[in-house]
Amino acid sequence: MLLGVTAGAAAITLAPIVFAPVSSARAADGASAVPPARPPAPGSTVTRTVSGHLDTGAADFVHLPVEVPKGVRQIAVQYSYDKPAVPAGTPANSCDIGVFDQHGTALGGKGFRGWSGGFRTSFEISNSEATPGYLPGPVGAGTWHIVLGPYQVAPQGLDYQVQVTLTFGAPGPAFVPNYPPQRAKGRGRAWYRGDGHLHTVHSDGRRLPAEVAAGARAAGLDFMVSTDHNTTSSHAVWGEYAGPDLLIVTGEEVTTRNGHWLALGLPAGEWIDWRYRSRDNAFPRFAGQVRRSGGLVVPAHPYCPYIACQWKSGYDDADAMEVWNGPWTYDDESAVDTWDARLGEAVRTGRRWTPAMGNSDAHSVPQVIGLPHNVVLADDLTTPDVLAGIKAGRSWIAESSAVGLDFTVTGGGRQAGIGGTLTAAVDAPVDVRLDVSGVPRGTVRFITDEGQLHQESLPDSGTGTVVWRTTASLAAYVRAEVRHPMVDGTPGQGNTMGPALVWGPMAALTNPVFLRIA
Repeated sequence: MLLGVTAGAAAITLAPIVFAPVSSARAADGASAVPPARPPAPGSTVTRTVSGHLDTGAADFVHLPVEVPKGVRQIAVQYSYDKPAVPAGTPANSCDIGVFDQHGTALGGKGFRGWSGGFRTSFEISNSEATPGYLPGPVGAGTWHIVLGPYQVAPQGLDYQVQVTLTFGAPGPAFVPNYPPQRAKGRGRAWYRGDGHLHTVHSDGRRLPAEVAAGARAAGLDFMVSTDHNTTSSHAVWGEYAGPDLLIVTGEEVTTRNGHWLALGLPAGEWIDWRYRSRDNAFPRFAGQVRRSGGLVVPAHPYCPYIACQWKSGYDDADAMEVWNGPWTYDDESAVDTWDARLGEAVRTGRRWTPAMGNSDAHSVPQVIGLPHNVVLADDLTTPDVLAGIKAGRSWIAESSAVGLDFTVTGGGRQAGIGGTLTAAVDAPVDVRLDVSGVPRGTVRFITDEGQLHQESLPDSGTGTVVWRTTASLAAYVRAEVRHPMVDGTPGQGNTMGPALVWGPMAALTNPVFLRIA
């Protein structure tokens, strides 16, 4: 059945699927012609199937209303869509799916019940359990909405089919969430390692939560953040896998149509909407929601070339910026360059600077959990303390736990560390010191607001100390990079001013130490 369409600003709404029992009708003489419908027997099912076509240029989201009657125990949905051949370089059909319950589809509203993107072709929801990505709970009577997200439509258009099955009967026992604690056994004020961008089967990852937690422990991490796409369903299971040795922080990767961002440290179960573009100017609203809840806002992989991944909403509402995502690529080079330019702007304008983060964004094998991760100076191993350390920029990024680093700036009898500020007389000598281990034959770079001002090689052992002297008049900030040597003789990033650079992929990257003239 092809459904009628009514247009909206960012969505289209189709004609509803109706499951409600048929009401009694009356004959011309007033006598009852059709007896009242009986309630369906417990355990019985009713299925409706609809199909339709979307043209290229369809709205971001397609709402399919489903009229759910009373007495439903479970709702189950299956969908499919065609994938016709397309010319080279032309996007093929791709369509996500999710569902909102009788509380509606309003942006940021209370109706969200789950999202699986394009990772699943079916899902089920009942009071006792739900498919990963979806939220268990009562299947309340009223208008539900299946939401299709056709984020790529072929020139031929997209033919879809949706099947909805309702199972009747009394609801089962209520699902009991097992949220992770906000504290683990820490070491007081210390450096803690953690990966802030991880996925499970609750979105488009293939690892179970147990496997992700085990991977975090194997990587030598003290904390991890759960950031499944557009859903909080995994929050309710992490309590089983947290422990004194691993703090598990709840979060979400919010995948808007103009870039992805991380909501780190959300209260367990709190959901952040993603159904907008940069031109809708909705990002500040939801960034504010995250901060009011005690979390952090972090634009992710801003130069990722895939559709809808490149960041277009600016950094004024960001608490940090993900400049390194997974194995080192030119996307990361671009992100670091943008971040470094913003450091210069912060010095010039006096505005708050944006700290850097690095995360694995690991979804499945062979992607490595903890490559890279953040090493954060926190008052203790608690969610608020770790978030505070990240927001303050008291952190550096490591490719693995095998890399060690200590970065300080000393002058005038004072010392400042990563994320800190050293105040010194205008021409007083300031010593910048980096102690590093775990990067054999690596290259150390000291970078200021004037660019790279010192470079030095590490020995074959990968352990060494590099010291460089400057003044507060010559450097408004100093940050450090540790790079691997070129791989198999392949040059590093090209240089239009001369030969290719001699260093290769990143091994460690620090946030800056700022220098202020007394």
